[in-house]
Amino acid sequence: MITSSARTTVFDVDGTLCFDGRTIDGRIRTAIETCERAGHHLVFASARPVRDLLPVLGGAFPTATLIGGNGSLVSVGGEVRARAAFESCDLGKLLIEADRFRAGYLADGPWDYAYTGPAGHPILGRVDQGRLARRVDLAGLPAVVKFLVVDATDMAALAEAGRVLGMTVNHHLDEAIIDFAPGTTNKWEALASLGVDRYNAFGNDINDLDLLRHAHHSVRVGAHPALDGIAHLTVAPDPEAVAAEISRLAALPPAV
Repeated sequence: MITSSARTTVFDVDGTLCFDGRTIDGRIRTAIETCERAGHHLVFASARPVRDLLPVLGGAFPTATLIGGNGSLVSVGGEVRARAAFESCDLGKLLIEADRFRAGYLADGPWDYAYTGPAGHPILGRVDQGRLARRVDLAGLPAVVKFLVVDATDMAALAEAGRVLGMTVNHHLDEAIIDFAPGTTNKWEALASLGVDRYNAFGNDINDLDLLRHAHHSVRVGAHPALDGIAHLTVAPDPEAVAAEISRLAALPPAV
C-alpha cells in the first residue's frame, strides 16, 4: 500500500511525458527528479504494460510505482502482478466479435504478448523495446490483461460490441486503435486499489479522464476534447511547458 497524500503525483506517459514513443525529454526528467526530491511519491500510469514502461523510464525512478495496461497491471517494489484479467468466457466473446470484424490485435499477458496485426503497424515500435518478453500465440498467454485492436473492418461497431459485453473501451480515434480492458479497469481504479485517494495527476487522453477527475490537482497536457472541463489546468504538449508545470508543483509547500 502507498501512503495516501497529495504528495503522490501520477504521470501518464505517452503524450504527457513521452512525445516520440521512446524517450522522456531531459527537461521533463529533471523536473520529475525535483518532484521526487521534494518528497513526492511517483506513480507512472500508462496504457503500456509494465514491460514497455521500463525502457522509456530507462532505469530512472526505481522506487516509483508503475500502473500498466490502463490499470490491469501494477508494479510495486519491482514486483509485477496482474490485478485484472479477462475471464475466459468474456475473452471468447470478444474474440468472436474481433473475428466478425476481421480485427488485427495486440494482446498482452502479465509479461509476454501476442500480435496478429499488420507487420508494419506503428504500434510495433512501442512493443517490447527492451527485448524483455516473448511474442507467443494467444493460447500461450497465462492471462490476457489488455486487448488492443489495431485494425478492423468497422472499428466503431467493434468498440460498441465491447461496451455491450461490459468491458472498458477506449476508442482512440486519432490513432485508429481500440483499447479493451476487463470490466471497469482503469488507471484511477488501480490507484485506488493501492490505497491512494489524494494525489496530483498529469494526463492527455481519454483513458486519463477518471484519473484527472478525481485528482487533488490535475493537469491536462494538450487539448483532448474529452477532457474539457475535467482538469484544473491545461499546458501545451511541449517538453518545456510540461517540465515547467512539474517544477512548479514540486515547489509548492507540503500542505498543498
